[in-house]
Amino acid sequence: MRGAHLLHLTLLVSIAHGIGLEDKKGPLGNLVLDVPEALFLNAFFVQFTSTEEAETYHVSGETEGKISISSDGWLFLEQPLEWSHDKNHHLDIEARSADGETVDGPYSVVLQVVDVNNNHPVFSESQYSGHVREHSPAGVPFLQVSATDADDPNTLNAQLRFSIVNQIPNPGNGFYFGIDPDSGDIFITEEGAEFLRARPSVTYSRGEVRGSPDVLKKKFEDYCIPRNNIPLENNPFYTCIERAERREVNLLQDPDYALVVRAEDLGGGAPNALSSTTRVNIAIVQNLWVSPGSITIRENLEGEYPMYLTTVRANDPTALYKLVQKERLSFPFTISVDGKIYVTAPLDREEKEMYTLVVLAEDEQGVELEKPMEIHVQVDDVNDNRPVCDEAVFEVQENEPIGNQIGVLRAYDSDKEGTLNSLLDYTLLRQKPTKPFDRMFTIDQANGEIKLANKNLQRKEVSQYELTFNVTDGVYTTECKAIIKVIDINNEIPVFEKKDYGTHSVPELAEVGTTLLTIKATDADDPGTGSSRVEYHITAGDQHNLLAIEVDENTGEGRVYIARPLDYELQSIFSLQIDARNPEPLIEGVEYNENATTFVVIQLLDVDEPPVFEVETLNVNVPENITVGTVIMTAEAKDPEGKTIKFKMEGDEHNWLELDAVSGELKTKAALDRETVEQISLIIIAYETGEKSTELQCSESLQVTVYVSAGTSAQLILKKKPSSDLNATVPINIKDNAGMGITQKFDVRICNCTKLGYCYIEPGAHSWKLGMSGTIGILAGTFGFIILFLIIVIYRIKKKDQQRSATSGEAKAML
Repeated sequence: MRGAHLLHLTLLVSIAHGIGLEDKKGPLGNLVLDVPEALFLNAFFVQFTSTEEAETYHVSGETEGKISISSDGWLFLEQPLEWSHDKNHHLDIEARSADGETVDGPYSVVLQVVDVNNNHPVFSESQYSGHVREHSPAGVPFLQVSATDADDPNTLNAQLRFSIVNQIPNPGNGFYFGIDPDSGDIFITEEGAEFLRARPSVTYSRGEVRGSPDVLKKKFEDYCIPRNNIPLENNPFYTCIERAERREVNLLQDPDYALVVRAEDLGGGAPNALSSTTRVNIAIVQNLWVSPGSITIRENLEGEYPMYLTTVRANDPTALYKLVQKERLSFPFTISVDGKIYVTAPLDREEKEMYTLVVLAEDEQGVELEKPMEIHVQVDDVNDNRPVCDEAVFEVQENEPIGNQIGVLRAYDSDKEGTLNSLLDYTLLRQKPTKPFDRMFTIDQANGEIKLANKNLQRKEVSQYELTFNVTDGVYTTECKAIIKVIDINNEIPVFEKKDYGTHSVPELAEVGTTLLTIKATDADDPGTGSSRVEYHITAGDQHNLLAIEVDENTGEGRVYIARPLDYELQSIFSLQIDARNPEPLIEGVEYNENATTFVVIQLLDVDEPPVFEVETLNVNVPENITVGTVIMTAEAKDPEGKTIKFKMEGDEHNWLELDAVSGELKTKAALDRETVEQISLIIIAYETGEKSTELQCSESLQVTVYVSAGTSAQLILKKKPSSDLNATVPINIKDNAGMGITQKFDVRICNCTKLGYCYIEPGAHSWKLGMSGTIGILAGTFGFIILFLIIVIYRIKKKDQQRSATSGEAKAML
């Protein structure tokens, strides 16, 4: 066979687009051709030519009687091809000679049928029917339409979009229904949720069977009064009810709304798209589960209880009803088996203004048949509370200007705020006494503001007035009283009994709260008023606020006392200036002068205080192999008076330590032995220098515990290599777990080391040179020293083991 590889050639026949026959010619070979389905009959779509001398061409294979080839090589269709999934036509084409011999080929030619958009969408049903309850929420699907397209599902030819073409009836020229263009789900629009209503129909109670002739007859008898002897089949009421009930059975005969729904391929909107329509019949079903809205009931309503409020009804006549309260308070409501809600007792708005009732509709197993419904019960206010007044006491100065506010009479009404039931009206009934004039005061009728209406207030004549007011809410009236005290004007300043209280001494260690002295200033204004009351203020001499003054309200005296700890070193003398002032402002033209000021000196007596250590206790960890003479700690103390202090030590029973009396350095003066004692308790005393008695009286001690431990080690690391060999002194601070410790200095030689750990010395750096005998002598001495050291170590280990064995034997004997 000629042609080792299959050549894929896509040729779409398009005579209508002006492609000539010459453009469709090609050499005979292996080909794959895309051929549109439903191509017109006798369509020539390719002509094969052979390089050999051929008289005719022959086709075989999956022709299905629809594919032929002419003697001159034209491949054509005798019948249109149809697309189906993975549908191909595999052909064998060869060129033959005049005597029928194959001269070229056969070649494999594959015809791939390409789908074209030639199938209309098909709905799954010729008509759809559904129902939806009135008052249903918008956007919730209640019905779905579906359609299919026989074209290739992998192309736009089978991609469908749904839309509503028409709604019958359409009273507001706005659709009450919408459809999801992809899924075909039908739902109510916002407009539909507002305006859709069901036709009037019969409602059924518990135990009544829907559509039953006996039930319908009873409904007719209940509604039609007076009764007429008309056969039921001739009664228009009955036939109307019967028709409405039978409508539930056959919705197609009498729908409330009919929708024309379109399904369109090519994704919708294309000019050459194919489409189909279907009819959707929709019935609007009465929704009985509707909230009655907010209910208003007057508080303290008289009548017979339980009192009917409203009725709720589930769509299922077998529903059982429950009431649930949101608040954990009294709940004076109940519901009957047929959904009637009652209030069981009078309500008080002042106790609770609104109740929220949650109504449940369930079946006998407790399964909810409807979504829980909330009903708000608003308690309407009635005027059933009297105004209440607060105790009112006001002050007015003798020279108070007319029209000034004296105070506001506070009155309250427990009825609902912002209503006429709580709107109060104020009236002045009487004034007692009526001197020098009646109506010395007025009250604002709306807000209860009391003002001065006349002059000539004289405290010597009238010290206080009693006013009686009438406060009413239009139904209830309350008499309220107010006391108005006439106070003397503040035209006198306080005067101290002494202008200088001299000098007072106090030890610096006196306790906080200690009284230093008492002072007193008097005021000639009216006693018991803010004009005569005296307050004392330290205005100079106590910059650290260590002192304070407390006033005795009965006597008017001021007690000067220690408010914070004194410190002779901080301040030894307090030269105080104390001013006397009134809480009420002075009248215009009167000012405080030197008579309202006094002076006093407080002198502290210095107390010789002992030195003070920075810490009270100290723990020190010391290795037993520490070098004798090493400083293990330094005691630090300060004297408050700045005197020279010294140190002494107690408790060193083994005489291993020594303390420098001046610097406070504690050193070792003998080798420590952990096996002898592991802990040394010391007392370091700091004392002032001077007489023996002073040392005893002015001293302070520090508790020091020295823990003798096994030696520990640390590694010293060189962080940066120096340019040359050098010797350095490195201070190393050794601390315990509490952060306490000492600093020791170590001499370190820094050099280039050999592998054995010795400093490398260049040969040319020295004039001398060791011989073989000298080298052997040094090595022998080194090894001898090492052997001696090992013998000592082994001896000490054996000695310690013997001591432990002896101790263990004694313990076992005791046990």
